[in-house]
Amino acid sequence: MKHRSLVRALLTSVVLATGVVLAGCNGEDMSLASNAKANQPVPPKLVAEMTEKDMDLQSPILVRVFKQEAELEVWKQNRSGQFALLKTYPICRWSGDLGPKVKEGDRQAPEGFYSITPAQMNPRSSYYLSFNTGFPNAFDKSLGRTGSQLMVHGDCSSRGCFAMTDEQIAEIYSLGRESFFGGQRSFQFAAFPFKMTPVNMAKHRNNPNMPFWKMIKQGYDHFEVTRQEPKVEFCENKYVFDPAAPAGSTKPLVFNASAKCPVYQVPAEIADAVAAKQAQDDAKIAELIAKGTPVAQRRPDIDGGMNRVFAAKLPDASTGLSDPEPSGMQTAAYSRAPGTIPPHVNPPRATAAATTSYSASLFAASEEPVAAVPSTRVASASSDGGFFSSLAKKVGIGGSETTATTPPPAAPAVPVPSAKPKTAAKANPAPAAATASKPAPVAATPRPPLKPTLSAEPSAPASGGGTAALSGAAPVVSANSFSDRFSAMR
Repeated sequence: MKHRSLVRALLTSVVLATGVVLAGCNGEDMSLASNAKANQPVPPKLVAEMTEKDMDLQSPILVRVFKQEAELEVWKQNRSGQFALLKTYPICRWSGDLGPKVKEGDRQAPEGFYSITPAQMNPRSSYYLSFNTGFPNAFDKSLGRTGSQLMVHGDCSSRGCFAMTDEQIAEIYSLGRESFFGGQRSFQFAAFPFKMTPVNMAKHRNNPNMPFWKMIKQGYDHFEVTRQEPKVEFCENKYVFDPAAPAGSTKPLVFNASAKCPVYQVPAEIADAVAAKQAQDDAKIAELIAKGTPVAQRRPDIDGGMNRVFAAKLPDASTGLSDPEPSGMQTAAYSRAPGTIPPHVNPPRATAAATTSYSASLFAASEEPVAAVPSTRVASASSDGGFFSSLAKKVGIGGSETTATTPPPAAPAVPVPSAKPKTAAKANPAPAAATASKPAPVAATPRPPLKPTLSAEPSAPASGGGTAALSGAAPVVSANSFSDRFSAMR
């Protein structure tokens, strides 16, 4: 056993040292290669959960967030080649309103589909750890939308970002890192205003952002019916999901966000399943409206939201624009907040019109609540992006403009064989917006101490799984293969 541990340690050192050579081999990169924050292992309880769900440590992931529910989901590919929900994290703080980011300085957190490469992972973040969402993508740029440094990071402080606790981002970062080591070149990040259910669509039916939301709901539905990562393209100032070349075509499809769409098709199995789901949703939405479902109230007096498990820990805090009612996540299981709430946190404040009808008694903390001080900072990322960025640039897998999708849980999964395709339907583009000046980023601070990992639920018993792979799915790589770790970055 001691011999194995020594061999493993030596192999790890060789892999990291080789990566540093590729990245430039200077003292700064060497320190990043041994960065303790960025190299924290995935918690054993979460690894056990993966085993129970027939997932490998280094299989592909995708991430999606929901503002109204204030939740971040990590999905992971199992050995059948389909994605399954691994874990849901409550979001500590997000800012702005429901709706897409339009211009620099509007405090809006983005909505849409983005792609996260190793170059966007920042181990030297001012906010413990972070990854850049990739906003603006090609669609955003085609509408003149502006903004920069939109992150998912720690510190529970947001100005256009999705802020977690340090313990949460450490765990999420480790899952992304392992997927890259396993060969995934980028993972999809999808941000939604809320879970795209008939109830929520009915409540927000009069929102001016509804044309945009209906468009990104198409990608949400593609994932719902296939449990596969939808391919995302842009043309005519709109999103296009799972496009394929027409039968008999020999020319590759070329997409330009601002140009006319090329002739493309969507595989019939996907198109039919999505159309059936959308028809079912539309019928339910019409039924809910007919029954008098009230329209959601716009709340310009509140900036962003906070998951109720955090709001219940802070004096005079509210969930803000986040849903104060329990969602699919078992929030009552958190007797302690999932991570450290910093003393400078600036939570949403309850107002006369605020809907804060939840009971804080569900979340009686074992420690004293932390007083909030109104103070926010802007997440920053260094120009070179750190070790992952340097290594990615050397081996040619740096930040790509191609965006991707990461939809939700629900309808039964539908296989995706190739068959007669159908032409994709067009969606209404969102309005363009003016540009604004860019705020100055805050310089990265010295390395803070490590935070303990967290687990909201007890670990599940480990069980074995099959090894069959679905045609077209990304390869699953053994978690113990250091040679594969290295080759995955080529």
